[in-house]
Amino acid sequence: MKMVMMTQTHLSKYLFFFLLSFSAQASYLLIPMDDEAQKDHLKAYGIAFWTLENDVTVDWLLNFRGGSFLIENQSQIEKECIIRGVSYEIITNAYKQQLQIELAHPESNTDIIKLEKAPKVAVYSPKGNLPWDDAVTLVLTYAEIPYDVIYDQEILSDLLPLYDWLHLHHEDFTGQYGKFYASFKNAPWYIEQKRNFEEEAQNFGHSKVSEQKLEVAIKIKEFLTGGGFLFAMCSATDSYDIALAAEGVDICEHMFDGDPMTENAQEKLDYDKSIAFKNFQIIKNPNIYEFSDIDVTRGRKVPKDKDYFVLFEFSAKWDPIPTMLCQNHNQIIKGFMGQTTAYKKNLLKSDVLIMGENNIANEAKYIHGKLGKGMWTFYGGHDPEDYQHRVGDPPTELELHPNSPGYRLILNNILFPAAKKKKQKT
Repeated sequence: MKMVMMTQTHLSKYLFFFLLSFSAQASYLLIPMDDEAQKDHLKAYGIAFWTLENDVTVDWLLNFRGGSFLIENQSQIEKECIIRGVSYEIITNAYKQQLQIELAHPESNTDIIKLEKAPKVAVYSPKGNLPWDDAVTLVLTYAEIPYDVIYDQEILSDLLPLYDWLHLHHEDFTGQYGKFYASFKNAPWYIEQKRNFEEEAQNFGHSKVSEQKLEVAIKIKEFLTGGGFLFAMCSATDSYDIALAAEGVDICEHMFDGDPMTENAQEKLDYDKSIAFKNFQIIKNPNIYEFSDIDVTRGRKVPKDKDYFVLFEFSAKWDPIPTMLCQNHNQIIKGFMGQTTAYKKNLLKSDVLIMGENNIANEAKYIHGKLGKGMWTFYGGHDPEDYQHRVGDPPTELELHPNSPGYRLILNNILFPAAKKKKQKT
């Protein structure tokens, strides 16, 4: 009898350790995205993207600890976190199940979005060296997220449908060479850029750069309408919309294209063709570094120490897309300027969703919308960690800003095309 009791005791211990071992095997990696726990928020997105590239799904925990990621615990993923310096926690299957219940609770503004496939990313950028950098390419490189650089040649050759996500940054779609004329018309880089653009336009059968840029803008709009994702920053946002509205209208003065602007050009703009802005007034003076009154930069009186914008809070269960786009460990983010800093609210179309704004200045900083089957996001400003980035300034070293909330918004836009589509609740 005594021997039987001993056997049962040993069996119980064996079962306990077996179950403990099984529980450990059935574990998950929680990549926290709150302020205290995560050492490198930006590289954490790279881990999520890398995981998707390796055919492993990722759960995006909306509004839980800053928008954390939950991934099946595989040794290679854990190793990659260690190599890249990304903070993680190992949780049991039991805790995961409890977490799912809590996040799904109707009264909790949380949800779980399953990311299934890494989007194919393209960055629209000229091949030559220009005296400014691009925040998106900086953060994609830092986060180790792969992308292809494409430009007019690729878009006009109908290669854009090969991609899921397109980024536009410091670009001028109006054919006015960034309106750098007053300050840089004699600079070697400006002269070379103008010559290269003119030669390329002729190669594609256009007499003017503005005509080629319009063709590119229309191709991008077709990509968007067909289901693509468009993300733009700084001057690419308003110059793109202006170019669409100015189809068939010459808004360039003679120093840009060799002939004068169309008479009464302003009255001939068609706002139905633009995607985000309406009723804007173009800036005709070629010596003014501005495209239109969409941007708030001219006459702006917001002190640097008070320049912040606030992210809106959306319903995770009813509005998952803007919720994904606003995931952050800070809801109040320091502002930053650019050729296009932010947008006048009264010039936004009625279907445009404001996701971040400066209430004091009445500015929209971060906006989103739909077109056809696709979606777009515009983000005002040039560099989230360089308040007033000037032409010729060195690029930002993101090693010094691994937890940048402003850069996180860019990476939110990279991931959300990977989300599994949910059935509409309305």
